[in-house]
Amino acid sequence: MHIVFEDQKIYFHVQYGAGKKVSIQMDPSGLITVKAPNGTKDEQLMQLVERYGKQILARRHALEAAQTVTSTKDYEGTGKFMYLGKYYPLNELIETDVADKEEELKHRLKRFYFTSCKKIVGERIKVYQEQLKVRPKSFEIVESLTKWGSCSSNRNLTFNYLLAMAPLDVIDYVVVHELVHLLHMNHDRSFWRRVGSIMPDYEEKEQYLARHAQAMTL
Repeated sequence: MHIVFEDQKIYFHVQYGAGKKVSIQMDPSGLITVKAPNGTKDEQLMQLVERYGKQILARRHALEAAQTVTSTKDYEGTGKFMYLGKYYPLNELIETDVADKEEELKHRLKRFYFTSCKKIVGERIKVYQEQLKVRPKSFEIVESLTKWGSCSSNRNLTFNYLLAMAPLDVIDYVVVHELVHLLHMNHDRSFWRRVGSIMPDYEEKEQYLARHAQAMTL
């Protein structure tokens, strides 16, 4: 579930129980949980989160500042890079040599992510196109600063090569998201209902991408 507050999406999970009070909690990763009595209407929950919108955004910004990663990656020594949701030393992802220069290592690592992403996304498309009864005209792995994936009007899909850094279930979400666009080009209710029919916890995947986008870079 989510609301839009000051042009920003605030996602939250709801835990229903026998208690009589409603409370809002945010864990160190930024995940928001609303605890509410059984039978509480969605509108009430959304109004409550909106009421605390300023505090939630302030807390989120503080967490993001604390978790900020340097834009300069360490290609030597203890430098680690994400792959399928986990961090690995550089020499476990690509071949390295003490004589290698940083630019060569970066190029080699980028090529690794492109190749891995194409293989993984291709496999996941085959799985979910069968479930959704759709078939894209083509798919391509690209470099993008703004999107994890896209779907064109002529049924061509593109995916950001940096998706290879995300856990497989998050990659699955992006694949499902773009495949559903073959049925619904807009983000209307029908679109989200279809996404949710395949991946009920899709909002968790969106939150993961939002929280880790800064770390998922070269």
